[in-house]
Amino acid sequence: MSAHGAVTLPPGIEVIERGWLSANNVLLFDGPEATLVDSGYVSHAAQTVALVGEVLAGRRLARLINTHSHSDHIGCNAAVQRAFGCRIGVPEGMADAVARWDEEALLLSVAAQQGEPFRADFTLAPGERLVMGEREWQVLPAPGHDMDALIFHAPDARLLISGDALWQNGFGILFAEVIGAGGGIEAVRETLEAIARLAVDLVIPGHGAPFVDVDGALRAAFSRLRAFEQDGARMARNAIRACVTFTLLEQRSIDLDALPAYLAEVPLYREANRRFLGLSPDALASWLVSELERAGVARRRGCLLVVT
Repeated sequence: MSAHGAVTLPPGIEVIERGWLSANNVLLFDGPEATLVDSGYVSHAAQTVALVGEVLAGRRLARLINTHSHSDHIGCNAAVQRAFGCRIGVPEGMADAVARWDEEALLLSVAAQQGEPFRADFTLAPGERLVMGEREWQVLPAPGHDMDALIFHAPDARLLISGDALWQNGFGILFAEVIGAGGGIEAVRETLEAIARLAVDLVIPGHGAPFVDVDGALRAAFSRLRAFEQDGARMARNAIRACVTFTLLEQRSIDLDALPAYLAEVPLYREANRRFLGLSPDALASWLVSELERAGVARRRGCLLVVT
């Protein structure tokens, strides 16, 4: 057994819990070979390779598979493939965007984030089955946070690798709703209801520690979903705060004078503001800075907003 905080993981599974910018790395071992679920953000590539190599301890990384297409889950794919020679599998719905390296479809340019182009060797589709960690996993659809996302369920072991479809305290940003594509709220509800029907005793999420209080996590997720459904502005503010925090942690500082123009130029912030908030760029920037200071994420230092 592998201990991870208060949770004991089953044999053959190791979770590298990452901080901001990178998703968790889940390693599942089948004898001398391993499968890795999700890689991390591109600026963490060297760290990801080192961490994965340490856990592999000489075993071969055969596959890297992604739960979905966002930068914190796919950004280190190319670096991991170079380091370990593994094959990469992606959800079938994102395969074309990866092949064309469509930064808009992958939400990279939409959220002003980065990723290194990589080659996908195979695709994964709902209904398929995988053997990972000497267990059989069902590939299931999990639209909402990403409309092409997948989760992996091992019914006999009652395990779920949930990506960003379910965290201990919620789920990932509803990008489809915030940028105007629509359908995200309904999709998240369907995904959460589907998860609630599964036999699950332990969830390995894309962010945060593995957890066993599945019912509690689902209650928190449904509560957040209802709040977003009732108040679109709250959903938009959540998306803006989270993604600007991501950028701030990557860049370490943001020029306060340039922030209003930045929020007006980046599609995610521009559309979230236009559709739900209706603030001037200056008013949006002023609100955002106050929010980040109140949360203890950042502080002003001269003309800069810096990470605390």
